[in-house]
Amino acid sequence: MDHDKHRHHDHKTEEDHHEHHNHEESHDHHEGHDHHEGHDHHDHVEMFKKRFWVSLIFMVPILLLSPTIQTFLGIDLQFTFDLYVLALLSTFVYFYGGWPFLSGVVDEVKDRKPGMMTLIAMAITVAYVYSTAVVFGFDGHDMYWELSTLIVIMLLGHWIEMKSVHGASNALEELIKIMPNEANQIDESGDINVVKISELSPGDRVLVKAGEKIPVDGFILKGHSNIDESSVTGESVPVEKSEHDQVVGGSVNNDQTL
Repeated sequence: MDHDKHRHHDHKTEEDHHEHHNHEESHDHHEGHDHHEGHDHHDHVEMFKKRFWVSLIFMVPILLLSPTIQTFLGIDLQFTFDLYVLALLSTFVYFYGGWPFLSGVVDEVKDRKPGMMTLIAMAITVAYVYSTAVVFGFDGHDMYWELSTLIVIMLLGHWIEMKSVHGASNALEELIKIMPNEANQIDESGDINVVKISELSPGDRVLVKAGEKIPVDGFILKGHSNIDESSVTGESVPVEKSEHDQVVGGSVNNDQTL
């Protein structure tokens, strides 16, 4: 039986080589696509970071020039045309710091899915238009300091969020790198076939020998062994696993066949 299988393997060598070549091309294309997405994501993180710090710098004089903040602090920094300077600084923060949210409205409206960007854009736009109208004669109190602080806080929140997502994406990419490419699939008749990980489906049975990496997440059907999960969880001490226990793809089966 082993010999027949060996001849069958020789017969399909050229076909398998062709499939392997196609798989490598697909894998290279996928890696290039992931690299491009990762680069774009990094650019977004840097964009929010830069706009946050610049807006924060401009927010300081806006707070100091705001009549409400001056009254609260018990100081008087008023001078000729101070409200126009305040309006000019706030205009910069509105368009520069608020641009990610203003431009985000367009995408949400096109998708007919108004969300956080729409909410923030509406808030800062109402505050800016109303405050500018007050500066040029409309009766009321300007809200430039609320406008600037809201933009700065939202930029900080999105910067932290994007940074966290970027870190999680990098962690997933590193985890994918340590995953094996093939698995020993057990078919319905009990025969073992070496298949690519992408060919496995939920419910499939695989054989993992001692010293091999566990190819996919799953549950142990038969056997017990010590599993090294350090590459996944960071835990240096092997964990004893037996039937019905869950195992994680990328960890190493140390002792016995599973």
